[in-house]
Amino acid sequence: MDKTVKAYLQITLRINAADKGAASSVYDKFQASFLDQIKGAISAELLIGEEYIQLLHGFETAEDAKAFLSTELYNNSVLVALKPLILDNPEIRIFNVA
Repeated sequence: MDKTVKAYLQITLRINAADKGAASSVYDKFQASFLDQIKGAISAELLIGEEYIQLLHGFETAEDAKAFLSTELYNNSVLVALKPLILDNPEIRIFNVA
């Protein structure tokens, strides 16, 4: 049975246009680990805009989404890899599916 997304974690990052490819590579590098290792992780999408990239992660619960922000994968791998590309602090939001 397929799992249903009940919450989304939205992380918006402002980056230089020249760094979009590098940011996409970071996403590709960690997507499988995210889906395989993180409790409640169901989906991951990378959205690319003019000056921003947005990571949209689907979870079983909002609690799982919030917990991901405290994981070693997020703090010691993903953020470390993205840090040289980010111009401002990430905008982080968690949404429940109605």
